[in-house]
Amino acid sequence: MTAAELPYVALEGHGLRLEPYEPAHLPGLTAALGRPEVFAGGWGGGPAGARSGDDFAAWLPTYLPIGRAHVYVVVDALRTVIGTSTILDLAPAAESAHIGYTAYSPEQWGTSVNPAAKLLLLGHLFDHGYGRVKLQADVRNARSRAGIEKLGAQFEGVARRDQPRADGSWRDTAVYSILIDEWPAARAGLLHRLG
Repeated sequence: MTAAELPYVALEGHGLRLEPYEPAHLPGLTAALGRPEVFAGGWGGGPAGARSGDDFAAWLPTYLPIGRAHVYVVVDALRTVIGTSTILDLAPAAESAHIGYTAYSPEQWGTSVNPAAKLLLLGHLFDHGYGRVKLQADVRNARSRAGIEKLGAQFEGVARRDQPRADGSWRDTAVYSILIDEWPAARAGLLHRLG
């Protein structure tokens, strides 16, 4: 069976709106993510890749896979940009996809934002016939790995020497997935976390 074509549309619920990326989002993304602590865990190539201000605004469109993936901007109920996440590596015939490039402003860490955003993204994929969704993080990023595990994702292993970091070292990547058969339990867990 092949998954259906995935519409690239806004997703809304649980106090969030995930909007398809537009250049008008860049100032909000710069304010939310153009900070050293966002890069510290490995996003954007790690601490050596940290950028801010105009440098961040010029770099971000070259980093995100704009035009090659479904890049979403996460907006809160006050219409403030608070982060980004992307659906990429869509393989409808294999019913497989990847959620990545996720980052939020530090003020959102440990809140309901990540579970709510992932509930929307995962639901969008599974509702369109995808059977496996991959999530991953730098093996050194304990905070992101714990967040992925709290989603109900299963650890698959470590892809060694997977990507270069901004400092020239090589990243080992911890790979996780959620399968369609696991989605009802993962969805229930996310809904419970959201109250």
